[in-house]
Amino acid sequence: MDDIADTAILSKFYFSRVFRTLTGTSPGRFLSAIRLHEAKGLLLKTSLSVTDISFRVGYNSLGTFTSRFTRSVGLSPGRFRTLARGGLSLGARGYRAVGSTRMPCAVRGTVGVPEIDMPVRIYVAAFSDPIAQGEPAACDVLEGPGEFRLEGVPEGEWHLRAAVVAVRNVEPLPWKRRPLFIGSSQPVLIRAGQTVEVAIQTRGFCPFDLPILLALPELDSWQLPQLEKAARTLV
Repeated sequence: MDDIADTAILSKFYFSRVFRTLTGTSPGRFLSAIRLHEAKGLLLKTSLSVTDISFRVGYNSLGTFTSRFTRSVGLSPGRFRTLARGGLSLGARGYRAVGSTRMPCAVRGTVGVPEIDMPVRIYVAAFSDPIAQGEPAACDVLEGPGEFRLEGVPEGEWHLRAAVVAVRNVEPLPWKRRPLFIGSSQPVLIRAGQTVEVAIQTRGFCPFDLPILLALPELDSWQLPQLEKAARTLV
């Protein structure tokens, strides 16, 4: 931290404050997210063992790496690699309606997407942390820009994140799959019985954006082109 702050010609404490303002989290947590995101890539691109990958991204304990990866991505390192290499897809089923649907809608709004000439799928989810990791409090999946509803979001402060992925001409190499656009909201405060409306506009990535640690988009949309082709044949 001292070395990085000196490079920016700032004190360590002021650097940390500026960094949090720009990224939404601390330098330490940002680094942890980068390490796990790099681990996702190594699991997909290389044949390195999980142990070797854990050491390569900065963990001294395989157990700590495995537990943090599983908690953040939603799958163990081995399961993540197996699903990707097997051509399997979580698709919408893996992330739709995580929150309880018995409670009234707590958050609703719209998601905008820059003009693009292709069909897309949009994931919108509420996280307790600025980093898109772990199981969201609630999630909705849209087959294009429009209105979303997040049901059963508990009271508290939540961070809404949106990721836009292609559903046709999907990159066959999973480690090259990236969201087309991402979006986020300011922290949303939810109170009992209250419905909050939020508008999210998605955009391309910038250097200050936190990586997405969920299994998306690497495991998303793998089978959609084949399924669409089969559906057209049946029609």
